[in-house]
Amino acid sequence: MNFDQIIISSILFIALILFAWGRWRYDLVAMFCLIVAVLFGVIPEDEAFSGFGHAAVVTVAAVLILSQGLQNAGVVSLITEKMRLIKFTSFSLLATITLVVTILSAFMNNVGALALMLPITMVAAKEYNIPPARLLMPLAFGSILGGLTTLIGTPPNIIIAAYRAKVTGEEYGMFDFSPVGVPVAIVGVLFIVFIGWRLIPSGRMTKNASINLFEINNYLTEIQVKKESKYIGERLKDLPMFKGKDRTEILGVATPTTYARNVNLTYKISEDDIFIIRADPMEIKPLLDNHDFELLNSATHIYEAPDEHTAILMEGVITQGSPLVGRDIRYFRRLSGRSIAIVGLARDGQSVVSRIRQLVFKAGDVLLIQGHEETIDEQFTQIGLLPLAPRAIELDRSRKVGLALATFVGAIILAMTNLVSLPIAFILAVMVYVLTGIVRVREVYEQIDWAVLVLLASMIPIGNALDSTNTTKLLAETMLKIVGTDSPIIVLTLILIVTMLLSSVVNNAATALVMAPISVAAAQTMGVNIDGFLMAVAVGASCAFLTPVGHQSNTLVMGPGGYKFGDYWRMGLPLEILIVIITIPLILWAWPL
Repeated sequence: MNFDQIIISSILFIALILFAWGRWRYDLVAMFCLIVAVLFGVIPEDEAFSGFGHAAVVTVAAVLILSQGLQNAGVVSLITEKMRLIKFTSFSLLATITLVVTILSAFMNNVGALALMLPITMVAAKEYNIPPARLLMPLAFGSILGGLTTLIGTPPNIIIAAYRAKVTGEEYGMFDFSPVGVPVAIVGVLFIVFIGWRLIPSGRMTKNASINLFEINNYLTEIQVKKESKYIGERLKDLPMFKGKDRTEILGVATPTTYARNVNLTYKISEDDIFIIRADPMEIKPLLDNHDFELLNSATHIYEAPDEHTAILMEGVITQGSPLVGRDIRYFRRLSGRSIAIVGLARDGQSVVSRIRQLVFKAGDVLLIQGHEETIDEQFTQIGLLPLAPRAIELDRSRKVGLALATFVGAIILAMTNLVSLPIAFILAVMVYVLTGIVRVREVYEQIDWAVLVLLASMIPIGNALDSTNTTKLLAETMLKIVGTDSPIIVLTLILIVTMLLSSVVNNAATALVMAPISVAAAQTMGVNIDGFLMAVAVGASCAFLTPVGHQSNTLVMGPGGYKFGDYWRMGLPLEILIVIITIPLILWAWPL
């Protein structure tokens, strides 16, 4: 090995150790290694930050924004509504959520797909009295499997496609991963549904307190019947949202000029009726979308309502020193001026049945506030509200499922037909989402996982240095000396297994960046088709089923499912063995060596 090869190999080895150790965040580790490589001269200074303009980085950022747009447009609530029309058994519920998240993650970032389905799954677990642990690990694994099937399903696929373009001049297409990824996903889902979930330790199969992490206070909210509503004259019991327990609870009815009075489900709806309800905000959204109701707030005629591009809903708890304590809505209006308005109120330990305008605020009350995204933080400070952790509450956002899906599909078609590149197509879709209010400007930056982007942008020049110093070729030749070159299939299998093991302790994107050049060098040394080896890396980098740290999806369900670190390999190891068995023949069939 020459000096440059020793330096870049040492930097890569240190990076992998630090990634696996987890003491420092992977983006900081990657940036540190990049700077060290520049200081030692193995990466030219003018190429140090070239990764930030790389197509893979732009594509990953766009996918994250588009995932948020699909959620904002009402895809989650639509799926929830459709699922509630079906009576599930515990088996059919497990099969349904695993299949749905697998399909979703094929066409959006797999972590985004999991984020869509996680609250739905938690609600379903509560309604059907099923331990969350039985559903959440299958949900996470299903999201990972779905990402294998298309170019945009997971960052490793995007990275592999970009590396192939660098080597051959031609990138993989949207569905080039499908001949291998789809059968692997199907077999994986079947394994999870029929066998895998049974391997989760029985100690996790008790209904645990972690479900409370996703239970939130129901808000006292007011909704008004629209004048053109088709439900005028109908009885409340005929509206699906008021059926069954744990759904929207109706507390009373009023008019614009009267106080609330008691009401029951036999009440006939009249024009301009104002209903006082208690519900989770996620339950209120379908009511507004589907049943001709509109959300009321505390505002007067001087309130300057924000438009759909700048409006935001935030939750805040009234602190002990807030000037609102002991005051009513009239004081709130004077204090907040014309910039924010109360949409709902939640109070623990006491039943609230009055209209919001009749209430006296107490410390600990949680207010759901509508305001302008640019000034709402300042208003919270002024009136003594402590912001709660942000979550998706979109009562003030109209459903635009058709527009969002049409834009998304249009972007994919543009890329598939080579009219524009995939990054350009997705950036165009992001622009449409922003211009139509599906994604707000603030969300464009909030939804990007900057740590992942810094990781990619930092590791891309390091990967280039591995190539330019011939280090990857050296590593590949060393590996081939150990296992021999007589059987490319054995080398292909070894590449897949090593990539899988590495991705269980190192971020999957970093794994793809490291293993892609090594696999290509191995293929070129043996004189065989590089595509099969790149596909092995793509599958292996995403199949991180052994630990909760190998993939973000695994990490996200660890707390809510009550899992321990050692629980994942029990279902993950048999699944990975099964994937190795079926992936190698599939690669040989789809991408002959």
